[in-house]
Amino acid sequence: MNYWLLKSEPDVWSIEQQKKVGEKGATWDGVRNYQAANNLKKMKLGDLCFFYHSNIGKEIVGTVKVVKEAFVDKTDKKGRFVAVQVRFHELFKYPVTLEKIKKTKTISHLPLIRQSRLSVMPIDFKSWKIIYKMGKINSN
Repeated sequence: MNYWLLKSEPDVWSIEQQKKVGEKGATWDGVRNYQAANNLKKMKLGDLCFFYHSNIGKEIVGTVKVVKEAFVDKTDKKGRFVAVQVRFHELFKYPVTLEKIKKTKTISHLPLIRQSRLSVMPIDFKSWKIIYKMGKINSN
């Protein structure tokens, strides 16, 4: 299994909206950065992704699971980019802020800090466990 971080502006697509779409999940589309698109292509069924609210909040608010691997992004008129389908998985009891991540030396190497504009990025398992624990998952 691989671990990822997906960024979304909460006023465009929030974790609450993701949760409301239910079991079928929602298409994660609109990615137009080649590095981020290559990361989407690497995602496998069952991979877990942190859901990060960018711009407003700047915090990891929960997790989603990949339920359909990369396919052509219907919002891309030229057909060069891909999308994946993700389903709501868990909500964090305590959102993990970017500020808190920056202050945690064991995870200060993450692309979230080094490549702040990248919208889809890999997360190593050790860092995943640290952030997951910081969020103290609420099973609701």
